[in-house]
Amino acid sequence: MTVSVTIELDTAQREFAERLVRDGAFADVSGVIQAGLEQMMRDDAALWDNLRPGTMEEIARRMELPRDQWIPLEGDSMFEELHAMIQAKHRGEVAK
Repeated sequence: MTVSVTIELDTAQREFAERLVRDGAFADVSGVIQAGLEQMMRDDAALWDNLRPGTMEEIARRMELPRDQWIPLEGDSMFEELHAMIQAKHRGEVAK
């Protein structure tokens, strides 16, 4: 089933889509948009399919832990904190 929707494209996106139609790659701009969405859907499915076995289960298990067992990380410094924790783990140190 197809549904008609209205979307907004910037000039570069519209020109690109129209060029693909002119070049014969697609019958119309709708086909270009549909192909892009289908590729994004495949990419999304592949991401989840390629996770290591058990990853989702481990994430779910950890999400069930009491909040006091979570590792507190601040938004602005989260990357640096995680990096320091990984470095400490590789050095055999106990993470703080």
